[in-house]
Amino acid sequence: MTHPPPSAIAEIPLFRRVTPDDRARIAAVSQIRSYDKGDKVFDEGDASDFFFIVASGRVKVFKHGPNGNDVILEIFSAGGPLGAVAAYESRPYPASAVALEPATCLLIPRQAFFALLEQNPTLVRGLLSSLSLRLVELTTRLAELTGGRIETRFARLFLKLADQLGKPDRGGTFIALPLSRQELADLTGTTIETSIRIMSRWNKDEVLRTEKDGFVLVDRDALESMAAG
Repeated sequence: MTHPPPSAIAEIPLFRRVTPDDRARIAAVSQIRSYDKGDKVFDEGDASDFFFIVASGRVKVFKHGPNGNDVILEIFSAGGPLGAVAAYESRPYPASAVALEPATCLLIPRQAFFALLEQNPTLVRGLLSSLSLRLVELTTRLAELTGGRIETRFARLFLKLADQLGKPDRGGTFIALPLSRQELADLTGTTIETSIRIMSRWNKDEVLRTEKDGFVLVDRDALESMAAG
């Protein structure tokens, strides 16, 4: 088992406001685990024995749909909590998580973490506020997946990715996150055929260009207009 240094705990938004002593206590019961691209972090229905927090790389959280397609609920980068609500409530993980690229995660055993919470009340406020925020975000995400036009969902997705990951480059805003057409379909709750059709049209119209290592948002005004619709 590899324990993280307290300085690594300080980089995680959930724990930025806790004391250095509390960070050291968290580090002492935690471990760092590495994943290759495509490795499973946990499966839907697994016992929530750990709080997972992404330390590096990106991890997608998804549910298996009744029609056999996966629906991606979120893509987490460094600092993102995985399965925190399930672990807090001691219920099975409600979705699956897989590494989109080489990644590392901080694993905190649930029972050890609860013991720390009981002994150190300063940890409780930060955890509860973060879990509340995650519930709001997931509720919003599910609403986005079930309502509105498909093209509107695509536009909102890429605007969000541009705000989170985008950098000025290549004649627009470069998003260094290569996603397949199937993954885009899963993120927006649609079919791969629709995903291919929308992305092909956007490429042709110079709205959003697909490249081997990501995407270039060329016409943000066009996407914002679609997102508003």
